[in-house]
Amino acid sequence: MARAVVACDDRTVLLLDSVTEIRPEDAGHVVVAASHGGSSAVRYALGVPLAGCFFNDAGIGKDQAGITGLTLLACPTLAYSHASARIGDAADGWQNGVVTALNPAAVSAGLQAGMTVQAAARALLRR
Repeated sequence: MARAVVACDDRTVLLLDSVTEIRPEDAGHVVVAASHGGSSAVRYALGVPLAGCFFNDAGIGKDQAGITGLTLLACPTLAYSHASARIGDAADGWQNGVVTALNPAAVSAGLQAGMTVQAAARALLRR
């Protein structure tokens, strides 16, 4: 179940321990998911137009398997380091996550590697 942690105007940051919990009513919001950013997980978010989405990089792995899904979404999509936050724990990603990878939409939004998840998510709320 999604937990709201911060809001700005009509957008909210929602924490999801698993991206499989995403729902159509999450559209327009920023989601911090604690799932890996591989293609198989990111596909759950494809049908929901988000203001932004975060995933755990799961150590990135062979052939960048932990982040290959970032380019599947049109919205700014980022991954945060598995060394900064536990996989499966969105609250830990929100509190401690550090961005390691971004899709082109996130780069265009002015976000960058090294930002905290909180700073990047708050920037997306203000867009």
